[in-house]
Amino acid sequence: MDAAARIEAELHAAIDRAGGADCPPRLAEALAYAVFPGGARVRPQLLIAVAGACGDPSPELTDAAGAALELLHCASLVHDDLPAFDDAAKRRGKPSVHAVFGEPLAILTGDALIVLAFETVARAGARTPAPLPALVSLIAGSVGAPGGIAAGQAWESEPKVRVSSYHRAKTGALFVGATMAGAIVAGQDPRRWRRLGEKIGEAYQVADDLLDAAGLGDDAGKGLGRDAQLGRPNCVSELGVPGAIERLKGLVGQAVDAIPDVPGSEALREIVCAQAHRLVPKNLVVAAE
Repeated sequence: MDAAARIEAELHAAIDRAGGADCPPRLAEALAYAVFPGGARVRPQLLIAVAGACGDPSPELTDAAGAALELLHCASLVHDDLPAFDDAAKRRGKPSVHAVFGEPLAILTGDALIVLAFETVARAGARTPAPLPALVSLIAGSVGAPGGIAAGQAWESEPKVRVSSYHRAKTGALFVGATMAGAIVAGQDPRRWRRLGEKIGEAYQVADDLLDAAGLGDDAGKGLGRDAQLGRPNCVSELGVPGAIERLKGLVGQAVDAIPDVPGSEALREIVCAQAHRLVPKNLVVAAE
């Protein structure tokens, strides 16, 4: 089973558990709606790729950790789309969760997905307990305070934004979590894998800025031009499209260079490069040339 199939199987199992017979029917529907169909599942695929490069001795825990990161990512999107934040009408090419189910159920859906993420890791960790404390601590740090995605969202409520902290928390934290978690489940030193996650996270932030400023249609996860409307920092406004694309290429190169020397490092480099290739819409590349 390839990485994509492993992720989808674990996510379906988790959502089936959460949306069981005792779950309020509309909440069960909203949970599935928030997760399926998904995006590229980049974060769990990165986690699985790192674990695989290190031998992947506990694939069940690897899959659970990957699914947990994706559930947390989905939860953040549900909350991010709410009227109190981005007020986004669409997500992944369809109406956002609050647009379909209302704000109260959208809040509860995001909350339930967060809890489900940790339950998913705990269930798998019961059979492979040794990495569990470090893994849970790492994942929690990736979504909470002071430097997780909740903190990243909170920077938008500050009178003055520290741009580096904002981007590192809101976009980068789950990528760092993915690379370091992949190392933890494989019994490796996670600190060696931090820089890879940081550079991929920075690259995705630049790509998101490009999509927001000049993307087409549903390439963007939110309405186009929202950064400018909301007064948020954007790499394109600072560097222009050609400069942002060059910065993205440089960050991808730094990410590849940051991959530690392990038996599967060459295959991992190919995966990172392949994922990077799909980041920028072709129309932007043409515009920059």
